[in-house]
Amino acid sequence: MKVTGLRCRICGKEFPPEALYTCDNCFGPLEVKYDWEWIKNRVSREKIEKGPKSLWRYKDFLPVDGEPVDLGAGFTRFIRASNLGEELGLKNLFLIDDSTNPTYSFKDRVVSVAVTKAREFGMKAVGCASTGNLAGSIAAHAAKARLPAYIFVPRGIEKNKIIQALVHGANVIEVDGTYDDANRIATEVAEEHPDWGFVNINLRPFYAEGSKTLAYEAAERLGWTLPDQVVVPMASGALLCAIYRGFRDLERVGLVDEKDVVFNGSQPHGLPISRAVKLGTRVEPVRKMDTIVHSLAIGNPADGIFAKEIIEKTGGYAEDPADREAIEGIKLLAKTEGIFTELAGGVTVAGLKRLVEEGRIDRSDVVVAYLTGNGLKTGEAIVDYLDDTLKIRPRLEDFEEVIA
Repeated sequence: MKVTGLRCRICGKEFPPEALYTCDNCFGPLEVKYDWEWIKNRVSREKIEKGPKSLWRYKDFLPVDGEPVDLGAGFTRFIRASNLGEELGLKNLFLIDDSTNPTYSFKDRVVSVAVTKAREFGMKAVGCASTGNLAGSIAAHAAKARLPAYIFVPRGIEKNKIIQALVHGANVIEVDGTYDDANRIATEVAEEHPDWGFVNINLRPFYAEGSKTLAYEAAERLGWTLPDQVVVPMASGALLCAIYRGFRDLERVGLVDEKDVVFNGSQPHGLPISRAVKLGTRVEPVRKMDTIVHSLAIGNPADGIFAKEIIEKTGGYAEDPADREAIEGIKLLAKTEGIFTELAGGVTVAGLKRLVEEGRIDRSDVVVAYLTGNGLKTGEAIVDYLDDTLKIRPRLEDFEEVIA
């Protein structure tokens, strides 16, 4: 079997491959432990390239055995961003655009894996705490798996994200508080109902593995080589950690040559991980989060200490653009590459812009930046920052007048 168990990321204690997420020795988070010889004997570039055009072409690396709950997520657009690169002064900028996933965000990768695992465990329902994108994804995958879904969201997230969850028939519980409040209640529900799979709580070790496919795809699309630098948006920090593990996986089985990839993160101003990297301090939780980028607004990031560690040991950095910079990042990406990303993508572009301007990324570096969601989900947050429409009477001379 390729999955041999779970292992604590802090003390190393091992556990059976069950719906567990916290070490009973040190309360550290758990991760999946694999039999790498098993994987190495089965995986090859040729096998992957003949696989489905989805994340499931990398199934040998993922912690599931059965038939996937598959909406077709993954293997999304890999774009050589020549126009944006020229604007920023980069010669080799590439974008992975996960706005084209089935529910329009990268969450489809992790949810597809987690709901598949929930079904393998024989669970009766699935759920999550969410800032929005995860809500829509788990609602859709639960519908496909014919399982009820219970989704806890903080007050005030974008209306379109709520609609997307509701239309699939999910039970959406809006909590009067922050994401961390919603996550705490969802955790209590998961403890009370051990046969329910909360994807980012008791299924979290398996759930997080889906994001590794963002690393596999970057390497495959670059001709089975690794980039020099990556720029990743950060909420809990789990995405950045998963991409790091994904590159190491490929090196471990010999699909790519070893390379020191520099990891950079980007997070809205004032949030814990970027603040800790910039100040050289510990990752300390924050209670008050003053940002419109709700999808990245996690005050107590579960993988924060690990993300900071990866950034620092790879020689990277973490930027913390203001909301207005994120909006300008969205507009710059749209005007140069024709991609309408959500606010988290704006944070990525704004962080990338700062990193180049500060000389942290060389202009000849091969850079991969990750766009994690679709701009139509957060349109209401930026509408006031766009030009108004041109209004005319139905007369040609009016048109000529307004464009003169």
